Amino acid sequence: MEPLTAFVPAATEWSGVHYSLPLIGIILAAGLGTATLFALSVLAFVRRRTRQYLLVTVALGALVVRSVVGLGTVLALVPMSIHHLVGHGLDVLIAAFVLLAIYLSGPTGHQHPPQSN
Repeated sequence: MEPLTAFVPAATEWSGVHYSLPLIGIILAAGLGTATLFALSVLAFVRRRTRQYLLVTVALGALVVRSVVGLGTVLALVPMSIHHLVGHGLDVLIAAFVLLAIYLSGPTGHQHPPQSN
């Protein structure tokens, strides 16, 4: 049986992501897309001014931050350990904000189904 280290890349093997042109292209495209969605969500929040719109806007802003951290990692500005810590931390925040926005959008009281005569 092989030790666990055979399945987990060593820290030196992660250095292959630094300055990877395909990764830079993908992250820039993702960053541009999420930045566009974030800008649109800011406009929607300014128009509606509800907690739900604010939560979605913050979640999309966190996606932009994820892209910045990813690009910083590929450009060797952000260590891989910080990349994972921030990235997974933002994943939790994004999921929490989206779920809270959905929860707040639900019915506020008991609603009874329409009765047929």
